[in-house]
Amino acid sequence: MTAEEEAWFDDDAGPLARPYTVTGGRTRTGTVGLDLLTLVVAVTTIMEAAMLPQEYARVVRLLQQPLSVAEVAAYLELPLPVVKVLLADLIEQNHVIFRSANPMTAAPDERILQAVLDGIRRL
Repeated sequence: MTAEEEAWFDDDAGPLARPYTVTGGRTRTGTVGLDLLTLVVAVTTIMEAAMLPQEYARVVRLLQQPLSVAEVAAYLELPLPVVKVLLADLIEQNHVIFRSANPMTAAPDERILQAVLDGIRRL
């Protein structure tokens, strides 16, 4: 390896693959509507997940407890669109189930917000 090639190689970085290669270049989630607050949980066990492709298995192992889509992206250290595609695939294959966050129907009570703010200030 030349000195120039060594400058572009980092052993600590691990395998370098573009995030879109994980999803086969797909960026759309199909008919599954996932937002940042959607809760997802695996119905497939860790042992069953071993039969899945590596990235899907990682997601199923992580989702043995419910997490939001945003948390999944953070734990996997993958971009949100990539995680949404992986989750949508797993949902369509019945490995993961989801529940969308309830939409807010009314503005939050101003007294509660003030009490929270006061509590934070006391910290």
